Amino acid sequence: MSKFSKMIGQQFANPHGFVGWVCCKIMNVINRRMYRSVVKAIEADDSATILDVGYGNGYLLKQLDKKFGCKLYGIEVSYDAEKLAAKRTKRGVDAGRIRLLQADCCDMPFDEQTFDFITTVNTIYFWQDTEKGLSEIARVLKNGGTFYNAVYSREWLQKLAYTKEGFKFFDQQDYINLGRKAGFAKVEIVDIKKNKNFLVVYNK
Repeated sequence: MSKFSKMIGQQFANPHGFVGWVCCKIMNVINRRMYRSVVKAIEADDSATILDVGYGNGYLLKQLDKKFGCKLYGIEVSYDAEKLAAKRTKRGVDAGRIRLLQADCCDMPFDEQTFDFITTVNTIYFWQDTEKGLSEIARVLKNGGTFYNAVYSREWLQKLAYTKEGFKFFDQQDYINLGRKAGFAKVEIVDIKKNKNFLVVYNK
């Protein structure tokens, strides 16, 4: 694997500096269909509370704010991404609708049953402990709540040069098994683009 491919993979996991800013922009473009699928899947009103895990530069949070106007939280491990997201979502932050935190999904600073919906797009490959992350999401999700996990297929990811290091690969059955182990009552797979990407829908 080239040094460039390795750097890009690291930036997708934890964007920082100018290259991180560029990578966030790239992710906004290549993941656009996935963002739309998440927003379309959620049925919320302005009384809902939503958490976005790994919000990057705040693209999805801004789309959720525009559609629902409800209480939104985001957690992100990258300090630089937090600054980018604060700028993008400034209107929602200033109005008190959006709160951005620097935190890890494997150790979230929230009480049990806080959120109606939780979202993430292309982050699960980078979690240090996948089982712990899913268990934490189940813990902070309300009973009857839903977690939307948008991902690329294992086969698609393995074609890419920059995924050779730092990425964990899962097939659809892996996501189902991990979700059941974390305590979700029901796990469904919904295709976004067949053989390329899909939503894993976890219901508590």
